[in-house]
Amino acid sequence: MDVRTLVQQIEEDIIRWRRDLHRIPELGIELPQTSGYVQKVLNEHGIEYYTVMDGNAIVALIRGNMDKPVIALRADMDALPIVEETGLAFASENGRMHACGHDGHTAMLLGAAKILQSQRHLLKGCVKLLFQPGEEYPGGALPMIEAGVLQNPPVDAVIGMHNGHISTEVPHGMVGIKAGPLMASTDKVQIRVKGKGAHGAYPQESVDPVTISQQIGSALQTLVSRETKPTDSVVLSICKVNGGSNFNIIPDEVVMEGTVRTLSGQTRIRVAQRIKELCKGIAQAMQGDAEIIYENLYPPLINDEEFTNLFSRSAEQIVGADKVYWMKEAVMGGEDMAYFLERVPGTFFFFTNPGVIDGHICPHHNSRFDLNESTFATGSALLVQMVLDYLQA
Repeated sequence: MDVRTLVQQIEEDIIRWRRDLHRIPELGIELPQTSGYVQKVLNEHGIEYYTVMDGNAIVALIRGNMDKPVIALRADMDALPIVEETGLAFASENGRMHACGHDGHTAMLLGAAKILQSQRHLLKGCVKLLFQPGEEYPGGALPMIEAGVLQNPPVDAVIGMHNGHISTEVPHGMVGIKAGPLMASTDKVQIRVKGKGAHGAYPQESVDPVTISQQIGSALQTLVSRETKPTDSVVLSICKVNGGSNFNIIPDEVVMEGTVRTLSGQTRIRVAQRIKELCKGIAQAMQGDAEIIYENLYPPLINDEEFTNLFSRSAEQIVGADKVYWMKEAVMGGEDMAYFLERVPGTFFFFTNPGVIDGHICPHHNSRFDLNESTFATGSALLVQMVLDYLQA
């Protein structure tokens, strides 16, 4: 089967689907228009499916001539609360934007679905299609898993992608792959530093939470620089500090919020515990107190080595060996595809296809972010070829 030729024949469909989805971005796990659009396309091509998460997540199944193995293909569908400034003819006008490329993921998965459905008689197994809401927030992968999407039939392997330019290491036009840790865990920490307010002219009558928070902010960085091996990646960023109401009033409380990123579960647990110990200890030593709320969001994304090697050989058939790039470094961004990969062996890869707006390439989560539509057929072909090789069609 010449996958590239088959997919090229439906390139216009893939681009049209992406543009239609781009016009109707929705947030979080409430995606009625987006989910409805995907269901419409699945119906048009006779692909069976069901929904979970109140109709916002879709699980489709393409049955081959054998019941197993089963490989799952995942695409996220949600957008971001960003006002679009691309000037594209199909730009969103609802104050939200597909500024992370999820419309591209969804369209490319629909393209793969159309080809695989037409060739299902060749498949020695089944293909499950996972259309997921809420990757940006609050996370849709885990609720889908809890709803049983990896069962009935049981999934043996899973693959997903991120397009755009998520890793600056991967050159444009290339497929970036990496066995082992690829993306970091994503955690949130809130530190409520509690003191005693007073007049700014009489600091001796206070327990100053501003001063305590400054000490905590500096000390937290030693968890990276002095308690973590240089080869063990950790990011700890305090990104928000709120406290006080006037220039001459020492407040009772300061609230700090930040994010923690790690590439291993063990490091993740250690850093979380040390944050709590350090914040409490410093605050109490300065006669105050600290309340720490630590939220584990997404786990580290870890690719299976054997499956990743298989995917690299499949990708070479589509883009050529010179366009398959083995990454040396993980990225510290997070992705809830990690939940699927915790339960099923598979891989997540980067497809570097940013678009150009007025001569510039803009990063993800930017109001001028775009994708190169001429690459969409290749993205679908990568998924189709992987399925064929895994199911030995």
